Amino acid sequence: MKSQTPMKYRRTTLGLGLLLAAGLAGCAGPVDRVILLPEDGGRPSAVEIRRGEQSLRLDQPYQAATVDRSGQLVPAQSSADEVRERYPKLIALRPQPPLKYTLSFLTGTSDLTPESERLLPEVLRAAAARAGGEILVIGHTDTVGDAAANDRLSLQRAQAIRERLLREGFDPERIVAIGRGEREPAVPTADEVDEPRNRRAELIVR
Repeated sequence: MKSQTPMKYRRTTLGLGLLLAAGLAGCAGPVDRVILLPEDGGRPSAVEIRRGEQSLRLDQPYQAATVDRSGQLVPAQSSADEVRERYPKLIALRPQPPLKYTLSFLTGTSDLTPESERLLPEVLRAAAARAGGEILVIGHTDTVGDAAANDRLSLQRAQAIRERLLREGFDPERIVAIGRGEREPAVPTADEVDEPRNRRAELIVR
């Protein structure tokens, strides 16, 4: 008789990867196979699988842990094709990767450039298609002016985009607006450099 000792997962220093866990007799039964799925963007991930006194580390995409007939935890290797073929319903439940957009601003203001004004309808349509998901708006500035003023300006830029979203009927609970000032430039520069690519807001739609 197969042991019913459950498998447990522990976060590692690389962060918790996406897991596919399934019982060989069906998803409602005990979990006896775990597969580490690749992270979006190729970010490294790893998990440690524990079952009783046994442990096994998974740190490569599609590495797997299974339970053999004697109840021992053993390593295995899956593949993208196998996962798609054997677990289509579980794969369909994976969250979509976030959408990311960048909108640019006129110097010293929270007004979008003409190019970004033309892009905004596309952003709004994409955000509306992700009903219920969080929208994070992060404002940034170039290095012209003092840091405190740029903190305020970056937040004003993020809030201006948030207001545009609200006017389109988005739930205010979905939208988070923050300002990062000149701390995270898209293009690193010296102080007091007027760099258009740094005058921006990033929109991340989950």
